[in-house]
Amino acid sequence: MTAAAARPRPSSRPLVRMDGVTCAYGSTVALRDVDLTLDERELVGVVGPSGSGKTTLLRTLAQRIQPVRGRLERRPDLRVGYVPQTETVDWTFPVTVRQVVLMGRLSRRLPWASRPERAEADRVLERLGVGGVADRHISELSGGQQQRVFLARALLSRPQLLLADEPTAGVDVRTRHEVLHLLCDLHRDGLSIVLTTHDLNGIAAHLPRLICVQGGIVADGPPLEVLTPATLETTFGAPMDVLDHMGLPLVVDRQMLSAAPGAVTAPPVSVQVEAAQRLAL
Repeated sequence: MTAAAARPRPSSRPLVRMDGVTCAYGSTVALRDVDLTLDERELVGVVGPSGSGKTTLLRTLAQRIQPVRGRLERRPDLRVGYVPQTETVDWTFPVTVRQVVLMGRLSRRLPWASRPERAEADRVLERLGVGGVADRHISELSGGQQQRVFLARALLSRPQLLLADEPTAGVDVRTRHEVLHLLCDLHRDGLSIVLTTHDLNGIAAHLPRLICVQGGIVADGPPLEVLTPATLETTFGAPMDVLDHMGLPLVVDRQMLSAAPGAVTAPPVSVQVEAAQRLAL
C-alpha cells in the first residue's frame, strides 16, 4: 500500500462520526470543533507535536473520555481495541504476558479466564510472533515484544476498529518495521486502524490517509495533499519543506536544508526513509 492508494468507498453507515466535538480536561481545551468520519477498512495516521491532542482524539474515539460539546456517533455494537503508549504502563505490576492479553477478553464477568479464552490468547500471541513468552513477566520483554503483547490484548476482543497510540515509539528500526508489517496485515484482513505517530517520513508519508492535529484538525487527506509546508508549519510551529522523493513527500527541516548545498536537487535519504520504503505499505 502506498500514499497514492485511494481511500475505500464509504460504507452505508460509518464506523464513527464526530460533529463539532470539543474535548477538555477541566478548563483546558485539548481538541476543538472536530469533524471526522471513519469508514470501514481505513488505515489512518494522526500526526502532530506533543500536546497537540493526538492521544485525546484516540481516547475520544474509544469513548474513554466524553466530549464537552458536539456529537460522537459510533456504529451500534462497534468493537474497539485500544493500544496505549507503552510509556504509560506500570512495568512493575506482577502480571504475566498471557494475563495482560486476557485483560482484553470479551467476557469479563468472571475474575478468571475460561480454557477457550486462554487458548485464544495463546493463538493471538503465536500469530504476533510472541507465543514463546506467554508465561514471562511483561517487564522482561523487549520494546518490540511489549508492543506486540498490548496489540494482542486489543485483538483478543476481535475489534472492528483498532486505535494504536504511538505503536512504534521507542523501538529500533527493525522492530518498527515488524510492528508496521503486523498492522498492515491486520488492515488487509479488513480491520480499520487509526494510529498516531511522530514519524512523518518513515510511516505517515506511506499511509493512505493522514490527519494533522494541533488542538483540532488542521488537515485531513492523502499525504501528498496534507504534507505541505503551510500545513506543517501550522501543525508543528516550525518552517519545513517538502521534497518529492520517488513520488512520495519527504519532509525536511528548512534550516537543515539550507545548510546543505545541493540538497534540493539531490536530497539525502535517511535510513529511516529507505527502510520504510521497503515495507511497501
